[in-house]
Amino acid sequence: MLPREESGESTLRVVDVAVRFGGLTALSGVSLDVAPGEIVGVIGPNGAGKTTLFNVVCGFVRPDAGEISWRGHSLARVRTHRLAGLGIARTLQGVGLFPGLSVLENVMIGAEPRARARFATTLLGLPRSDRDERALRAAALAALGRLDVAEVASRAPGTLPYPVQKRVALARALVAEPALLLLDEPASGLGSADMKGLAEVIAELKGDMAVMLVEHHMDFVTGVCDRVVVLDFGRVIATGSPAEIQADPRVLEAYLGFETSERAAEREIREPEPGRA
Repeated sequence: MLPREESGESTLRVVDVAVRFGGLTALSGVSLDVAPGEIVGVIGPNGAGKTTLFNVVCGFVRPDAGEISWRGHSLARVRTHRLAGLGIARTLQGVGLFPGLSVLENVMIGAEPRARARFATTLLGLPRSDRDERALRAAALAALGRLDVAEVASRAPGTLPYPVQKRVALARALVAEPALLLLDEPASGLGSADMKGLAEVIAELKGDMAVMLVEHHMDFVTGVCDRVVVLDFGRVIATGSPAEIQADPRVLEAYLGFETSERAAEREIREPEPGRA
């Protein structure tokens, strides 16, 4: 079920998406939506299809069936590098920072497409407007300040602790002031204290943009999200509030390894025993 699908309020809609890699079905009939200002988390055990779903939304993987739309317009033919121009920003599973540039320069690159083109002239030594460059620097410093890492603006990314690099990568996504922020495993590689800080940052974004995050830390997701979608074996097995998800027996089965006859049959379909057709 897709709430709000007829009201026109949804910013992002994924409808009946299927992805197959050879004989493996990675996603099957996956549907979800993200409304303005909403934080939606996608969770599931390893191999559930979370990364595939994220890559479909970002355009890295083309679905075999289904539809993905943004503000009522299909994303089927939109190239990944044009998402920023549509108001969509994303982070990578790691950090994806350019080692040869300073933190400030990395964040400046994340500005909206016109600003990015102007900054490219700076890197190439071409004529540019000093006013444009000052505006880019101010926006980048503001994004870093929002994440409490402005003091590392002149540093090289590789000299920073990993949690700080993650914040820089997030600042690069935020500098374009997106309407939708896509976060790919934002808590990966973080300790409990850094995870708590990140959850506070994401919660503060709610009034400014919609957020869809894909994550394997169930506690992190249920602590920060308004709504949670749970994948298992490439299918949506539960959708609801964090409290509803935590009480759903299907989610407990998926995470704790309880295997019902239905789950065993699904595993057999996806991972047949050696020698069996």
